[in-house]
Amino acid sequence: QVQLVESGGGLVQPGGSLRLSCASTRRVSSFSAMSWYRQAPEKQRELVAVITSAGSTNYADSVKGRFTISRDNAKNTMYLQMDSLKPEDTAVYYCNARAVVNVEGATVDTWGQGTLVTISS
Repeated sequence: QVQLVESGGGLVQPGGSLRLSCASTRRVSSFSAMSWYRQAPEKQRELVAVITSAGSTNYADSVKGRFTISRDNAKNTMYLQMDSLKPEDTAVYYCNARAVVNVEGATVDTWGQGTLVTISS
């Protein structure tokens, strides 16, 4: 059973930075993709950034140029570097790992427990 554990959340002033980590009990290079999602109060969970097994990345328009997703295969950890933070970035951030489980391409998603990021002065 794969486990993902997020860390790095906290309270930061607008304009500040945080780095979130997502540690995996399974080799991160084995996942077809890993992602960061976030869910603000009374809003739906939304995709923030994704990194594929090939290292390709994609970002939500709202975070492009401010957030950077990366992966350290040796540490089995994914990161989200968040700069120029805004109050609207306040949310619980979740990491997700997607694995292909059969030759037909069926996938299984694993989620972390979430880490709270609060941007406020």
